[in-house]
Amino acid sequence: MFVELGHLALVLALACAVVQATLPLVGAHKGWAGWMAIARPAATMQFLLVAVSFAALTYAFVASDFSLRLVVLNSHTDKPLLYKVTGVWGNHEGSLLLWVLILALFGAAAAWFDGGLRETFRARALAVQAAVGVAFYLFILFTSNPFTRLEVPPFNGEDLNPLLQDPGLAFHPPFLYLGYVGLSMAFSFAVAALIEGRVDAAWGRWVRPWTLAAWLFLTVGIALGSWWAYYELGWGGFWFWDPVENASFMPWLFAAALLHSAIVVEKREALKAWTILLAILAFGFSLIGTFIVRSGVITSVHAFANDPERGRWILVILAVFMGGALALFAWRAGAMQTRAVFALMSRESALVANNLLLAVSSLVVFVGTVWPLVAEMAFGRKLSVGPPFFDAAFTPFVVALAVILPFGSLLPWKRGKLDRAAKALWPAALLAVAVAGLAWALNTGRSLAGPVGAGLGAWLVVAAAIDLWARTGRGEAAARLGRLTRLPRADWGKAIAHAGLGVTIFGVGALTAWEQEEIAALAIGESLTVGSVEARLDAVDRVEGPNYVATVATLYVTEGDDVVGVMRPEKRVYPVARMPTTEAGIDNGITRDLYAVIGDPQVGGGWAVRVYIKPFANWIWGGCILMALGGLVSLSDRRYRVAAGARRAPRAAVPAE
Repeated sequence: MFVELGHLALVLALACAVVQATLPLVGAHKGWAGWMAIARPAATMQFLLVAVSFAALTYAFVASDFSLRLVVLNSHTDKPLLYKVTGVWGNHEGSLLLWVLILALFGAAAAWFDGGLRETFRARALAVQAAVGVAFYLFILFTSNPFTRLEVPPFNGEDLNPLLQDPGLAFHPPFLYLGYVGLSMAFSFAVAALIEGRVDAAWGRWVRPWTLAAWLFLTVGIALGSWWAYYELGWGGFWFWDPVENASFMPWLFAAALLHSAIVVEKREALKAWTILLAILAFGFSLIGTFIVRSGVITSVHAFANDPERGRWILVILAVFMGGALALFAWRAGAMQTRAVFALMSRESALVANNLLLAVSSLVVFVGTVWPLVAEMAFGRKLSVGPPFFDAAFTPFVVALAVILPFGSLLPWKRGKLDRAAKALWPAALLAVAVAGLAWALNTGRSLAGPVGAGLGAWLVVAAAIDLWARTGRGEAAARLGRLTRLPRADWGKAIAHAGLGVTIFGVGALTAWEQEEIAALAIGESLTVGSVEARLDAVDRVEGPNYVATVATLYVTEGDDVVGVMRPEKRVYPVARMPTTEAGIDNGITRDLYAVIGDPQVGGGWAVRVYIKPFANWIWGGCILMALGGLVSLSDRRYRVAAGARRAPRAAVPAE
């Protein structure tokens, strides 16, 4: 009964979204206050209905209701409770239901915390948000209904993909979707502004917190996915430039550009058209990512579906909303002109450079991702675009961005002098050169990634500290320290996020340049040496888990005369899914990880064992945590809440006759 209620709630949510997408829009056009006021309760009701639908599907998974086709395909009675819950979104249909739940949540949040939005603007923005929801409700109900029943339910299910039965994957998709779908709010604000033909400083203040929240969630989601790939897949990497990894990375880059561009709109009312375009593209690339994951046109270990029919639906949604928004943008571009001027050496110019680097780097990733598909369709050739292309094409943009970022923070608005900013940053530059030189001396002829990453990391971290100190003004050190604690949270958040980027760049450079690896076939009691570490295979045991059987190796690890510890890498086999997974044994450290993987038994006896030394691996995710923390600190600044300080009296509305 509860499952039928969930299905009914989903249909009612569609009806509610249709009302929200039409009546407030007409009311805003006519100036009818009553019709515009419908947007708020409709947004709340839509969210509550989708929440009931999602709760019903979750109940079906937890209760192992095998009368539902989706539960049969993605669950099993022996599966731990956590993975029964995560099985809800570990598939195409359930993940789409999570998508519309988050879409409705953001729309409801905009209605609850409007921060003094103009009545007409709020009505239009919520209507656009609901229109996106209508498209996805139709997509779910007609092609991907999660509540499809089976006439003859089986006694048990087929289990969830074993790769998804991991705590990292339990939290990775929800955070990623909060970021993906959160960008829809910036899109709705952009389209509403285009309909009104009005973009001003208040709009910049309204759009920033929503974009910041989406960027924060995307950061956490991408980091969790990278961390999961590192310890779960057994290849020891943190990023493989897989199409689905790229699908989340591209909107993250556009969201970062939008955040910085919205600052210029807020402070100087410049770059209006460009900022609107970024808001459209950021959500547009989220939809492109949805197409990549679900259409089956590009092969990936992360893909949810391989159904071209579903891919066509997503292409239609993409064409309607992206095409419509871009057409509206072309029509209204003339109304967004600004008289604000700024010199070449100014904060505005630095932010423009920042935007261009982020946007172009995202387009480079896009080209590399879709080029195999284009080559096959246009030329009949099967090509593979892998890490060498992306590393060579993307890295220069990261280096350039890291170099100019501190200058943009210190240059004044409208007009500045580069030598003044350079004078303030000389300690950071000196330390960066020293750190890079030290890394070069230790590099012993390996990749340049180590010295470059170390130098850029030091440059960004120290420059962020200098930026904070510069904002305390002049005077005695004690007085400046007091002012430092009273700086706006947004200033602290920006510095933390920029420093986090530096930490991540250093971690990537160090791991790329100085990683060591050794592989050998070991019998019980034999050892292999990698760098200064010796790993001895003490035992290989068979262990039964709740729904898997594992081969567990015991490696006794020493470094010189010191005992590092015992590592236990596993190779699991899930009998129901008939699929193996690799669980790496990792000894985490601040300056290095020891990483071990057990392979298959060898013909001549023994087991294949791989051991890595991964320098500063955890700094990659530590930097991501700092970036997300910086976003959270900025989001808590009252100036960046929706329309903070920009409350205006609503215009008189004409009642509906």
